[in-house]
Amino acid sequence: MAVKEILDKRVIDLEMDAVDKDGVIRHLAALLKNAGYVEDLEGYIKDVYLRESEGITGIGGHVAIPHGKSDYVGKVGIAVGKTKRLIEWESYDGEPSQMFFLFAVPSNSEGAKNHLRLIAELAGKLGNDVTMKKLQSASTYEELIEAFS
Repeated sequence: MAVKEILDKRVIDLEMDAVDKDGVIRHLAALLKNAGYVEDLEGYIKDVYLRESEGITGIGGHVAIPHGKSDYVGKVGIAVGKTKRLIEWESYDGEPSQMFFLFAVPSNSEGAKNHLRLIAELAGKLGNDVTMKKLQSASTYEELIEAFS
């Protein structure tokens, strides 16, 4: 399972109006719920916030990867969002974030393995300056997919 293979147009919003962390998480979680990845919206959001309380998910370069395993996830997915403005988010470089990758991963052992593989792959891609530039300038689903190619 590769990040590029599970990107779903239904859970991507590159023009989000969110103004804070809660708005980002709720908006992307709702996209996942509406597309059938998440069974219980509030339960899933609670699990994401549990993981948020355990450590920083802003990886730097204005990118954050909020995530958390959840019993309320039916299938693995990643919602992608980009906001019009920078959002205050705990990050390793102390900078706010503007691009978000919200993972939906079941809490079973297979989900945990997929979760670790996807996070590692995404982190590797986000560590590439060319990929980051393409992601930051992406305004369409096709440009987002191209950034991961």
